[in-house]
Amino acid sequence: MSEVYRTRRTRLRERCNASGSAAALVTRPANVRYLAGAAPQGGVLLLGKHEDLLVCTGPPDDRPSQGRLDETLRVHALPSLGGDPAVAAADLAEGRRADSLAVEEHHLTVARHRAIRSVVPRLRLSDLGGAVEQLRVVKDEEEISCLRIGAEIADQALGELLESILVGRTERHLALELERRLVDHGADGPAFATSVATGPNAGRRGHRPTDRRVEEGDFLSVCLGATYRGYRCEIGRTFVIGTSPADWQIELYDLVFAAQRAGRESLAPGAAYRDVDRAARQVLDSAGHTEGLPALTGHGVGLEIDEDPQLAPSAMGKLDACVPVTVEPGVHLPGRGGVRIDDTLVVRPEADGGPELLTITTKELLAL
Repeated sequence: MSEVYRTRRTRLRERCNASGSAAALVTRPANVRYLAGAAPQGGVLLLGKHEDLLVCTGPPDDRPSQGRLDETLRVHALPSLGGDPAVAAADLAEGRRADSLAVEEHHLTVARHRAIRSVVPRLRLSDLGGAVEQLRVVKDEEEISCLRIGAEIADQALGELLESILVGRTERHLALELERRLVDHGADGPAFATSVATGPNAGRRGHRPTDRRVEEGDFLSVCLGATYRGYRCEIGRTFVIGTSPADWQIELYDLVFAAQRAGRESLAPGAAYRDVDRAARQVLDSAGHTEGLPALTGHGVGLEIDEDPQLAPSAMGKLDACVPVTVEPGVHLPGRGGVRIDDTLVVRPEADGGPELLTITTKELLAL
């Protein structure tokens, strides 16, 4: 893996050199991990002309879930716990006679930026922008393998929950059980706060579980994700509790399923982000559900659960192969509940079979 991390850093260094920066300071934890293999608490990465340096307040954590640091990367531990690794790294860059330093302005706080400026007033600071995030969009097969395993874990956890008794249990209790099952099956932990929504809460995006108990006839919508070796994926499904679904529940479910299928089928290298969103959204629009729809149909996943690209109406750009994304349309009817269906897929060319579905739990409307 050391060669992988060196190659990533070389690509970033070439971008910096092309924009006139002699060195770069990477502070966003996910970006540090992407380039170094691990991101110790508070650690930053300094890319120099000839040597790269991980600056941190102590030795990196050697737990597998925290990543494995590139063994060829030199580590500079600060002598005291009170120091700021970003400020120290900027000072080291100036000591190496760099005349410019690109920083992640979108991540640095104003106070931290001022502290760097005060320590190295002669160093020209520029904005690195989203250069690392752009490199992270297309995943290599090792990254996709981690996502695939995370998806298998999430499928297992959800499948086991569906085999248990659900009536009478609270949303909060079910969410906690799902997160425990994720860890039991080998996840580093949940990829985000697990959402379990019942009855009138069902179908709400980002619903926080409450003490509402599952009742007969409820819609039950679940959204969970697993983190495996730092990589995060997600799955969302909706079910009916206890009885055969009502006609309105079948109709709403079929509609969201059709929208989700349209979004999935539109995933292909070269497809515009906004066109994927439009494919799913127009199915819901045509049925009269124009109000209260999610702001986007899906998003990228990886070292963070919400990455580029954004599959939204105003999003600019086109998909590449080997980009993992979610497709997650939903409809919520106030006071009644709703449906959300969410998959993680990898964009693949048609010659390779089209989009690869990572989350495989059935999308049939089950009565549990």
